[in-house]
Amino acid sequence: MLTLDLFLNTPWFLYPTVAIVSLCIGSFLNVVILRLPKMMHQDWRCQCEAFLDVPEAERRKEETITLSRPASTCPSCGHRIRAWENIPVLSYLCLRGKCAGCGTRISLRYPVIEAFTALASLLTVYLLGPGLPALWALALVWSLIALTVIDFDTQLLPDNITLPLLWLGLILNFSGTLTDFSSAFWGAVAGYLSLWSVYWLFKLVTGKEGMGHGDFKLLAALGAWLGWQVLPIVILLSSAVGAVVGIALMVFRKHGREVPIPFGPYLAAAGLLCLWFGQEILAFWYGFLGV
Repeated sequence: MLTLDLFLNTPWFLYPTVAIVSLCIGSFLNVVILRLPKMMHQDWRCQCEAFLDVPEAERRKEETITLSRPASTCPSCGHRIRAWENIPVLSYLCLRGKCAGCGTRISLRYPVIEAFTALASLLTVYLLGPGLPALWALALVWSLIALTVIDFDTQLLPDNITLPLLWLGLILNFSGTLTDFSSAFWGAVAGYLSLWSVYWLFKLVTGKEGMGHGDFKLLAALGAWLGWQVLPIVILLSSAVGAVVGIALMVFRKHGREVPIPFGPYLAAAGLLCLWFGQEILAFWYGFLGV
């Protein structure tokens, strides 16, 4: 009988299983990335119509979008995606990157997200070592991938992901899954308040909003998972990369200063690095400071 200990201590079974499951999760993340923002906009519009007492006859009528309905179709011809056309990565290769119905080119982003999800998951299990902490950490990895792409597309960091991620981190670390509970608790508090303070300071000085509230919640979630000790590293890395990317966009793409740049992807990338190499980064940081 296969037990959890046997599964974790059988590399030839563990890693292929993680890869296959993660490819399927990556396919699901593509659905989340595409549909969750649309679901949010639908919900906001319905709330606004109800708040404004818009007569029922004048309210916008459209099919309700969920993660499972309507069925996935080609946006060009409406061809319904069959099961064999939805196998992660393999279907894209078999179809040569084209719709089976009309031949329209399928975005390369879909197999890239699926493949990256599998690669990041395997790296997580390898670096953290086979065990329950590594398996739980996969939930953080998958969430960060979804949040990164959603923020790039829409500049939204949905509460549907950030808040459950925050609470799950605190719950898991109550028993010390990735860090001790005290570090997790104060990591969540410090993560939220640090960016919240920057937000309000910037707004008081300039009268403008410098970042979205989702960034506070994402950093709080990272603090809840990884502990307060890594927060300075996360902020430093994400700010440095964000500044370099922002300057590059302004120089090479004539990206105006007034055009907002999502900060969530850089927080997510820094969080992943701290998940994988947190102890090494902290040791280097303390050595650099002479602590």
